[in-house]
Amino acid sequence: MKKIPETMRAVAIDRYGGPSVLSMHELPVPSMGANEVLIAVHTAGVGGWDTSMREGPGESEHAHFPKVLGTDGSGTIVAVGSRVRRLAAGDHVFAYEFENPKGGFYAQYAALPATHVARIPAGYDLVQAGAAAVTSLTALQGVDDALQLERGETILIHGASGAVGHLALQFAKARDARVLATASGKDGVAFVRRLGADFAVDGKRDDIEAVARAFAPHGLDAVLAFVGGPSLTRCLSTLRRGGRMAYPNGIAPVPRPRRGIAFTAYDAEPGIREFERLVRAWTRTRLETPIAKSYTLANAVRAHRRIAKGHILGKIILRVAEK
Repeated sequence: MKKIPETMRAVAIDRYGGPSVLSMHELPVPSMGANEVLIAVHTAGVGGWDTSMREGPGESEHAHFPKVLGTDGSGTIVAVGSRVRRLAAGDHVFAYEFENPKGGFYAQYAALPATHVARIPAGYDLVQAGAAAVTSLTALQGVDDALQLERGETILIHGASGAVGHLALQFAKARDARVLATASGKDGVAFVRRLGADFAVDGKRDDIEAVARAFAPHGLDAVLAFVGGPSLTRCLSTLRRGGRMAYPNGIAPVPRPRRGIAFTAYDAEPGIREFERLVRAWTRTRLETPIAKSYTLANAVRAHRRIAKGHILGKIILRVAEK
């Protein structure tokens, strides 16, 4: 194991704003606590939550600049805290930490609680794992926890071609559910069909209500939404009485509750048990994690500009560890 340097390259912001506020910094390698691990980052995920953090603080957030973005990623553990027993230096891992006070994954090194880190299962590499930590946790917990989807049920996944939706689709099919997927554009429809959707429609152009009623004549059992707005309203009208609807916090506008339908808003929760369950699901499902586009760490600005354009099939990543 090579010696850990004192400083590292990291993409950070010194103020809130558009993509141009992202810039390369030379920063101290973060310190590591007794219950933490230090990861040499290989791949960092890029998502809409990163752009929101770049644009401005949350209601209770106090800015500490420079601020390194990046909520999830993968890499190799180079050091472990004195109280860490489950992981060891040399392990290839993936991790998720929202608003890490020690800095995110847009950096050569990241320090975070060992409870938010898991070994990468056999059959997956650092790129695949780095692309899907937060998105697959969000997808799995939506399917299994928020909706408690059961075998044979009918579910509409709204926004199924996006970073989280295409994973939720695969988890739902692994539960032997019947999946109607809404996607964006002809290429998005083809994308979700390839991933196993029983039927797919263009959420912006096709008649969602007519298709859903033909798909589930007695009403859908569940809707899992990753996109808001009028198209989601049309989706909700096809739920049966007693049906369930779930969505991760952050979609806008927030769906309005309806009588006779159970609404659940949730956040992806990391933890030892959560990651263990996710690894089992990855192994059982043989999850596909398509990379829509990859950029070098130095091109993080371009990655954020691509996020702003929308219509992304799969996930955008940063290649932090360059050969």
